[in-house]
Order: sequence, then structure tokens, then C-alpha cells
Amino acid sequence: MQITDTAAIVTGGASGLGAATAAALAAGGARVFAFDLPAAIEGAPQVDGVEYVAVDVTDPEQVQAAVDTAAGAGVPLRTVVNCAGIGPSMRILGKKGPHDLGLYAKIIQVNLIGSFNVLTLAAEKISQTEALEHGARGVIINTASIAAYDGQVGQAAYSSSKGGIVGLTLPAARDLAQHGIRVMTIAPGIVETPMLATVSEEFREGLAKGVPFPQRLARPEEYAQLALSIIDHDYLNGEVIRMDGSLRMAPR
Repeated sequence: MQITDTAAIVTGGASGLGAATAAALAAGGARVFAFDLPAAIEGAPQVDGVEYVAVDVTDPEQVQAAVDTAAGAGVPLRTVVNCAGIGPSMRILGKKGPHDLGLYAKIIQVNLIGSFNVLTLAAEKISQTEALEHGARGVIINTASIAAYDGQVGQAAYSSSKGGIVGLTLPAARDLAQHGIRVMTIAPGIVETPMLATVSEEFREGLAKGVPFPQRLARPEEYAQLALSIIDHDYLNGEVIRMDGSLRMAPR
């Protein structure tokens, strides 16, 4: 599927994986609507072809309004890439007691329910566009994590949310097949994101040494490259692709 002269939505589009993907889509000729929180947008880079929209993905009304904006851009909405997410850690039983249920619910709300809501509302708009060859109308890419498979100590909530994204992939693809919409998921390993920029170089080197090959951390631009490859490859559907250098996470 070609992205030139189409609209695209990228959640979490102001930094990290989302920012790299938004920039790559814009460079490919798409008009990109980068959804993110107002505070994140304030420090976001200005990129030709990328329009930032203040959205909390846990707020259904905000998401609906933002999706309506993207769908009304004058070019067909064809692409959605869900990158918005949070990753606090807490043990089920820790020194301070049981896992906080409110934190667990928040992580599920942002990572899983937020992605599902954007997927659902955007799919409605994509389904209303003119069909391309073989009835194709668009593609939605969600972001899981290798923690969906190899969750570490303290990642019960995060792994649950990302496991939900993995489980969503195939039934969503089947649900949306009649509308010509593909659904795919990328499960990244350890990526050089702003969150990792806060830790020491020594710690990052230690993380990189755990990756079999290539023995380094992944780059946001590599996630974006994979997303564009998925968009371009019309026979990829209903699958999760690990982007992790064959890393399998240890318990801690």
C-alpha cells in the first residue's frame, strides 16, 4: 500500500518510536497526525508533514475528535500506528506490600484499552474510504513488546498489557478483513528511547551485551523502517513480528 497523499495517525508521536515513525511516514508523502499528551508535544521536533494533536488515548471523546480531524484532512486515512504507552514496574508482592491495583489498571488502560480504542475508531473511518486493489483500504500497526513473552520481575502489569496487544492481533485482523483493513503488531526488544537516556552509559552497555546479534540496542528509526515495510507489504496480516536481535529476556 502506498502512503503518498494519504493520512496517517501515530499515537505517542511526539517522541521515541512514535516520533521516528511519524517522521518516516511524512518523508514518504503521508500527512501525519501525531497524537500525544500536551506536555510531550511542547518539546516535540517540528517536522514537515507532521501535525501534532493533543490527545489522551484513555479519553474516548478526545480520541474520537482527533480521529475525526485526521479523517477530514482531505486525503484518505489509510494508516494507524499505535506507539503510545507507559511502563512503570512493580512486583506483585514487594517491600511496600501488594501491587497497587490502580497502577495496574492505569497501565492496562493506556497500553491496551487506549490502543484498542484508537484502532476501533480509526478503523471505522478507514472503512469508509475508497477501496484500492483487492479491496484494500488500510493498515493498523500496534506495538507490543518482547515483555509480552518474556516478562521480567516487576513487569506483571506491563507484560499483561502487551500480552493483550499480542492476543488482539489476529481477531482484530479477522474482524476487519471484510473492510480491507490489515492489522499487524511489532514487538520491540530494548530500544534507545528517551526513557533509556536517563540511565548511565554503563547500564546501557550492559543491556546491549545481552542481545545476541547485533549486539547493541535497537534504534527508533529501525522500528519506523519495519512499520513502513509492513505498510508496503500487502500480504502481511494478523501477525506479530519481534524486533529484538533474538533477545530472550532473563527473569531480571
